[in-house]
Amino acid sequence: MIATPITLAGISALTAYGAVYPRAQLFGPTTYRTASSRTLAITFDDGPNPVITPKLLDLLDRYDARSTFFLIGRYARQCPDLMREIVARGHVIGNHTETHPNLFLRGPSQIREELRRCQDAIATALNAAPKWFRPPFGLRNPWLASAARELDLRTVMWTLIPGDWHAPTTEWLIPRMKPIADRAARLQSAATGTGDILCLHDGGHRSQNADRTRTLAALEYWLPRWRDLGLEFATIDQAVHTPAT
Repeated sequence: MIATPITLAGISALTAYGAVYPRAQLFGPTTYRTASSRTLAITFDDGPNPVITPKLLDLLDRYDARSTFFLIGRYARQCPDLMREIVARGHVIGNHTETHPNLFLRGPSQIREELRRCQDAIATALNAAPKWFRPPFGLRNPWLASAARELDLRTVMWTLIPGDWHAPTTEWLIPRMKPIADRAARLQSAATGTGDILCLHDGGHRSQNADRTRTLAALEYWLPRWRDLGLEFATIDQAVHTPAT
């Protein structure tokens, strides 16, 4: 059988969908919603960041908000005490690869090495390996699922990614996080349904100590408002397995 241009276009479109779309299960199962419409899982990528992460932990404490931090292995090795502090404050740590590459462009052995080295960096500091994984840029390919499965990792995507890493101002970022509040207001009395996973960034994959003050400020704006709408803040562990009460 000779592939026609239409067939090739269809395969390309399907591949792009499986690689990019957060809900796509083509390249393995993903978690992209919480178990309850009243549960919000706030997640952070690209840390740990010694400049921002401690301030973020203090802010989360103020609202009893438990979150999930997907760490880059090469940064994790630099900050073992900060990793332990994240866990001590009730948060969950996940794998975000060793160097934050585009995994869509990597082969099986490279993907396994990226995941394994990050697992080792985190396990060395915490005496426990992560259970959760988020692919850099949210990009996946056909070999990722098996590599994650070998390390007992479950892939986490999101329902909202507001682009905080390139936010020019806090005022730009705040309205881009409003869909969380809009959905919570619509479902305020609902006892069933699923909830949101929010993807933010406490670090930057290009260099350590990235400026994420706009993320911090926008979260400070929204946390009390989300709480007043009845949302409960949970780690991925809690959000997937335990519905809100």
